[in-house]
This record gives sequence, C-alpha cells and structure tokens, in this order.
Amino acid sequence: MSTGRAGVRAEVQDWAIAVGVAATLLVTGLSGRHAATDLALLGHALLAAGGLALAARRRAPLPVLAVTGLCAVGYQAAGFDVPAVAYLFAVYAAVRAGHRTVTVVASVAMLAALPLAALVSGSHDLGEALAQARGALELAWLVAAGAAGEALRQAERRADEAERTREEAARHRADEERLRIARELHDSLTHQISIIKVQSEVAVHVARRRGEQVPEALLAIQEAGREATRELRATLQALRDDDTTPPRGLDHLPELLERARTIGLEATLTIEGQRHDVPAAVSRTVYRIVQESLTNISRHAATATASVRIDYRPDTLVIRVDDDGRATPGTAPVPGVGLLGMRERVTALGGHLRAAPRGEGGFTVQVELPVERTS
Repeated sequence: MSTGRAGVRAEVQDWAIAVGVAATLLVTGLSGRHAATDLALLGHALLAAGGLALAARRRAPLPVLAVTGLCAVGYQAAGFDVPAVAYLFAVYAAVRAGHRTVTVVASVAMLAALPLAALVSGSHDLGEALAQARGALELAWLVAAGAAGEALRQAERRADEAERTREEAARHRADEERLRIARELHDSLTHQISIIKVQSEVAVHVARRRGEQVPEALLAIQEAGREATRELRATLQALRDDDTTPPRGLDHLPELLERARTIGLEATLTIEGQRHDVPAAVSRTVYRIVQESLTNISRHAATATASVRIDYRPDTLVIRVDDDGRATPGTAPVPGVGLLGMRERVTALGGHLRAAPRGEGGFTVQVELPVERTS
C-alpha cells in the first residue's frame, strides 16, 4: 500500500514539474515578438512538448532526453531564443538512471546542433548564432545537471548497498542465534531424553523377559521418550538448516515414498493434470505435508497402505493423502503438533486444508494451494 501511494506521489510530482517547465518555456517564448505564422505555432508546440515530455523521465529517461533535445533544436530553428531548460532536466534524469555515456554523446551533439539551428532560422550571423546557442544551453548548467544526477545516483547506490549489508548482517545474526539455540537444546535436552528413552526400553525389555506385565505408565514413558527424540531431532535439523541445504520439494516425493516403503508402509504416488512449475515455497510445503501425513499414518493409523495424489490444475495444486486405517466417520481428529504445523504452512500460502476421516474408513488429508506458474 505504501509503495503504491509513493508511486502515485512521484507521478504527480513528475507531472507538476513537467507542466511547470512547459508553462515557463511557453511564457518565455510568448514574451518575444513573433508573427502568428505556422512556424511560430510550431515553435510554441515544441516548447510545450519539450516541457511535458518530462512527465515520463523516470520511466523512459533516454527517450525523454531525445525528445527534449529535438524540441530545443526545433524551436531554436523556428527563431525562439529560449533556454533548453527541459533538456537540463532530462540530462539529470538520464545520468541518475545510469546512462552517462549516452547522455554525454547526446549533449555534445546538442552543443553542435544549437548553433546550426540558430543559423537555420535566418535571423543571425555566425557570431550571433554561437552566442544564442551558448545562451540556450550553458555548458556550466549542463555539467551541473549531469553532476547532480550522478551524485544522487551514487547516493542511492550507497543507500541500497547499506540496506543489503544490514540485511546480510541480520541474516548472519539470525543464523548464529539459530545455531546457538540448537547447541543449547542439544547439550541440555538430548542427553537427558536419551537416558529416559534407554532406561524405559531396558525396563520394558527386562519385564517382558521375566514374563511380568509391563505397567501402562512405563509403556507411556517409553513412547514419550521415542516421540521426544524424534521431535527433538527434527527441531535440531530445522534449526541447523540454512540456505546452502538444497530444499526438498515435489521432485523429492518419490524418494520420500520409497523411504516409507522401507518401514512397511505400502505407499503409492499418482500425478494428475498437466505438470508445470510451481513456486519454491509451494513445492517445499507439498513435500512437508506429504512427509507429515505419511509419518502420522505410520504412527497412528495401524495400516499398511497409503496413497498420495498430486493434481495439477491451472491455478491450483491439490494434494490428497489417503489411508485405510482405523479412523471412522464421526471421530474428530485430535489436532496434534504435526497437523497444526501443516495448517499453518497452508494458511501462510493462502490455501485450504481438510483433515478428516473418510466415509469408507481411514483418514484423508487434502490441501489446495493457489499457484502462479513460474514458466
């Protein structure tokens, strides 16, 4: 919103300057004594056109440079002894945009063309033509306009570089903090959780070897230790991840399903629709959704089959993961950390997620993500 308002303000400012310069040139031209001929009307039109062309100096600095230069030469040839003010503004804009060489060449051509234009008007000899050309485009003002444009361009470039430096420094600090947190978590939690997990598993193993009934509390501790270990490992991996690690996405789904098969889950992948490129954020989100869905199926569904469908639509990508587990209609899913994480990822991209038991038994996770084709 603020960027749009700034653009509107800049355009209004450009038009105000253009109209002001055009009015100034016209007033200066009308102050001279010119007969109401077609040539005089052409001169007035060129004065106005040269000023109004400045409205486009930000969007098209080189065409504006050419138009204002030609207009200045034209009204000098028509006998109007008016300074080339619009051309100076155009020089400033072109140099600010980084077109220094073209501006220098155009300005040299202007300095050579103005005396010739004064001679063409037929009202001056060579000396007077040279004097009029110097009055129309003073070399000092020309250099000043170019220097002002170059100074502002350098200032903007330094400001952009400073902004990039600040962003890089902020990313570096964030990376260091993320790694520090990972080290703290590893040092403070991993050892203790590992001890809890190992001790509980040993206790369960010993009880079963003796033929004793394993207490439910001990089984709960064992499962909690395993779950905590998995979650901590995933958290540490996320904290240690950086931009140098290749992101996982749609292209890695076959590998993901292959790993699921190695643990006994019969998983299939179906691609529907005409495949096209999708934004990287969408691709990563699809991978994480399928990964979390398969993990939940292997942990909670008590099933051996799962199907993954990716449907490419013109402006939407639909992901559906089904299993034939023990979930039944009417049983509301308990929103665990994994399901909440999936919903947050999908909502952040403007999509929709539905996670519910299927009518024929089992569970479905269906996601619709809006996509904008990248190619």
